[in-house]
Amino acid sequence: MKTQNTFFKLFIVVLIAVILWLSGSLVEAPIKSWHIFAVFIAIICSFIIKPYPMGLMVILGLVALTATKTITMKEALSGYGDTTVWLVVAAFLIAGGVINTGLGKRIALKLVGWLGKTTLGLGYAICGAELILGPVVPSNTARGGGILAPIVNSISIALGSTPKDNPKKAGEFLTLVGSHANLITAAMFLTGMAANPLVSRAVEDIQGIEFGWGTWALGAIVPGLISLSLLPLVIYKLSKPTLTNSKIAQKEAKKQLDEIGAKLSVKEGIMLGILILLLILWSTKFLHGLSTTLVAWIGVSVMLVTNTQIWDDIIKNKKAWDTLIWLGGLLTMANLLKDYGFIDWFVLHAKEQVIGFSGLTTIIILGLIYFYSMYAFSMLTAHISAMVSVFLAVVLAAGGYPLIAAAIFAYFSNLSGCLTSYSSGPVIIYFGLNYVQTPKWFTMGFIISIFHILIWLGGGLLWWKVLGWW
Repeated sequence: MKTQNTFFKLFIVVLIAVILWLSGSLVEAPIKSWHIFAVFIAIICSFIIKPYPMGLMVILGLVALTATKTITMKEALSGYGDTTVWLVVAAFLIAGGVINTGLGKRIALKLVGWLGKTTLGLGYAICGAELILGPVVPSNTARGGGILAPIVNSISIALGSTPKDNPKKAGEFLTLVGSHANLITAAMFLTGMAANPLVSRAVEDIQGIEFGWGTWALGAIVPGLISLSLLPLVIYKLSKPTLTNSKIAQKEAKKQLDEIGAKLSVKEGIMLGILILLLILWSTKFLHGLSTTLVAWIGVSVMLVTNTQIWDDIIKNKKAWDTLIWLGGLLTMANLLKDYGFIDWFVLHAKEQVIGFSGLTTIIILGLIYFYSMYAFSMLTAHISAMVSVFLAVVLAAGGYPLIAAAIFAYFSNLSGCLTSYSSGPVIIYFGLNYVQTPKWFTMGFIISIFHILIWLGGGLLWWKVLGWW
């Protein structure tokens, strides 16, 4: 039955590709670019209905394009030489070091110990841990689901709050804070979420500007810190825990810290030094000129030379190599859409649709549409892959401010995950703890979406004005 269901889903994906492929004669786009577009859209649809893993579907798409002689084998593999892909791979390998050495867990437990006297304080401890880990753990699933969600769950249980008994005592509040804080830190850093480089690359290819690690973080730092500082308080008001004093959580954190040792291990100390080095180098690119990707691989090299991670740890990091396959393939198709003239064709036609609107108005309207269209997607990566290039092209046609467009679509790509219980890995994991019922999750998600829009469009636009972006 499961096999039949898989083949039926695959049939739907193939049918989408065939219908779009054959409709090429009805449009004026260059025919090869339209065929690439047909396969690209089918692959994005496969991310939603999931007949097979993302990596396999991308490989099937590249095989189809090459077998039909739409593209050459050299073109099919071109995306895998992109520096963006190898930045993500390096970041996943570094994240493996943070997790395997226990440094990530120690940071989270330390913050709980410092801030966990009250339930509200625990919320701020979660936000603090996310902020510290956000720049260096590029999988928000690893960060939220692998490091913080288990800690949130164990602390909730220690406070006498379980999904069946007293979820409102603490677990509901902490789960909501953990889930939404994860999306904020994913938005704040280029290395905060695996698919963020897709946005950065689209901005460079379509808008013709660099939106790298430093620029991304600079634009996000003020609205991001405002969001993190207010989020626990907002959720506390909307979903107030019945337990306000949580000193027992500090005891639980101390207990877990005692189990792993009070002092940093040698490997944890080296890993901490590597992270500090990376953050310094990433934020001072204007001084030394080293690319973001090169800096990340310097970190991986130091990690290996110092034996903080061994080679077996590197080759066993499935998430890194899985991401290499699907991200490299997507970048191949995205680049070929541009090279074969699809983007130019789309921009030409989009200009006719935005006549009469100012550039900033167009950006805001499209930004809101982009944000709330996330309801129709089951994952952030599919949402980004399907829509961000198209929306950036429309903004370009309208004469919008390039950096403002880059910022809004980059940050909204992650923040829009607040809307549903199925938007990304960490959200699914937090929701799966079962502290929050589905109707409440969606209600809170919509309220938090308004919270994000007020801060990132309201306060964000003011900050970007100060930066001279518009």
